[in-house]
Amino acid sequence: MNIVAMTATLTRDPVLEQHGEETVCEMRVAEKKPGGDPLFITVAVFGSEAEKCTTYLRKGRHVAISGRLRYREWEARGGGTRSEHSIAASRIEFLPGGSRAEEDGAEVKEQPAAVPAD
Repeated sequence: MNIVAMTATLTRDPVLEQHGEETVCEMRVAEKKPGGDPLFITVAVFGSEAEKCTTYLRKGRHVAISGRLRYREWEARGGGTRSEHSIAASRIEFLPGGSRAEEDGAEVKEQPAAVPAD
């Protein structure tokens, strides 16, 4: 079983990309750990929900994420191996609050955004 669920804050505005026929929204989020450094992780959202995330979410907004944990490795330009854990979201819920949402007077979406599973 590969399931991850967390609440986090967006560290930058979401980015929408087209990969062939598939629409992907990439978000970078941080989860605060009591008494420790925050955990930063990349989240990918797919399809029409990717467009909704790009439209309604901004840096500083709070989200609840559930999905599948992914891991990848690659060779760095200067040599050596790099790695990253990320989440392929199956569900994103827009939560109230967040500094940017309050500044912009953004409307909080009442219904959670459901993302189709891979």
